[in-house]
Amino acid sequence: MAQAKTLSQTELDLVLNYVSTKKYALRDRALILTSFLGGLRVAEIASLKMGDVLNLDGTIKNEIRLSAAQTKGKHPRTVFVSQRLQAELANYLTTRYIKEADIPLFHTDHRLGFSANGLCVWFYQLYKNVGISGGSSHSGRKFFITTLANKGIGVRILASLAGHRSIAVTQRYIDVNDEQKRNAVELI
Repeated sequence: MAQAKTLSQTELDLVLNYVSTKKYALRDRALILTSFLGGLRVAEIASLKMGDVLNLDGTIKNEIRLSAAQTKGKHPRTVFVSQRLQAELANYLTTRYIKEADIPLFHTDHRLGFSANGLCVWFYQLYKNVGISGGSSHSGRKFFITTLANKGIGVRILASLAGHRSIAVTQRYIDVNDEQKRNAVELI
């Protein structure tokens, strides 16, 4: 099975520039960055409700608690929401007028919640439209894990952040490139 492409920062910027021209620009940007900055799986993103993300006072939570029903492995986990992602979500939510706890966080063009499969197709079409070959709904998770690994975050922490029960699974997400190898040998 082919692995999803890990986008470079330049490619991510291309994607974000592309969606800035679309009808639901803030929604699309928040969807993309929830994957890239939060490391969520597409099914987890599709399952998010307003109450998962919003505090009672309307501010964005700094931790999203995913129930077992929302995760791939049926094990609850906590997603830590960076200040950058909190700001992106807050910006998106300025476009949402109904913020009841049980409605989907992200809506389709018809104001319904995305299905996991529908969101997979959405990401596939997005990357195709931008001209990025190999991009998929998993590209954000790979970017999230690889970027943190490149900044020296240990694999056990990465596995916990990704919701993996095995570090071997997490290690498959980490891309290695020639620039990293050059920098590594310069440490000697």
